[in-house]
Amino acid sequence: MQEFAPPLTFATLVTSLRAAGCVFAEDEAELLLSASADPAGLAAMLERRVAGLPLEHVLGWAEFCGLRIAVDPGVFVPRRRTEFLVRQAAALAPDRAVVVDLCCGTGALGRALASSLRDVELHAADVEPAAVRCARRNVGELGTVYEGDLFAPLPRALRGRVDVLLANVPYVPTEDVGLLPAEARIHEPRVALDGGGDGLDVMRRVVAEAADWLVPGGSLLVETSERQAARAEETVGSSGLLARVVVSEELYATVVVGTRPR
Repeated sequence: MQEFAPPLTFATLVTSLRAAGCVFAEDEAELLLSASADPAGLAAMLERRVAGLPLEHVLGWAEFCGLRIAVDPGVFVPRRRTEFLVRQAAALAPDRAVVVDLCCGTGALGRALASSLRDVELHAADVEPAAVRCARRNVGELGTVYEGDLFAPLPRALRGRVDVLLANVPYVPTEDVGLLPAEARIHEPRVALDGGGDGLDVMRRVVAEAADWLVPGGSLLVETSERQAARAEETVGSSGLLARVVVSEELYATVVVGTRPR
């Protein structure tokens, strides 16, 4: 006689998740229950999560700035702290803003900013094909997503027209990538994490061209770590942009803003 496993309850989900090291086991259990269509689907989702897959990859989405952002397997998961960068960008954006989202990943930043503004012209780009596919789903009719390295795939007509340049570049120093949680180290693309020797290599490449793309008064916004902030601010300032650092203690977020002089 075939035996059937009993259906998973909230309590058993929490126990399994907690045993796997999930700090917010109760919250995750609620999300898994709400996302599953049937007991078999719930069991499969739990198995993937316990095996170490990021929760967002298991669910297929992440909450970001109040939006549900699709997150495909192998694509960088947007971090909650990066909402601070979007809020800073929204405060700087003029009416009918031209926005570029570099290293866009899922397209979360560009979509969130465009959703909070009116009459936005949005362009986004990423070098990872999987990220580009995911971003196109999230951005939809709000803008255009290009595949390529940093500024390379963008239309040349954008030069000197960009009001807000979002660049959520990788900023983990190469030697520290191996210290990241397994969820990131194993399941997210290294190109979205590894920022080179001191973590600022990609940022330097963005900064070197940013002024050519920004309209006078336009701003570049990049996320960095607290320990890198002074060096990142100096790098942005050396490019001719007016640099400043803004910090959110609540979200543990550090953003460098570089504004092209008018």
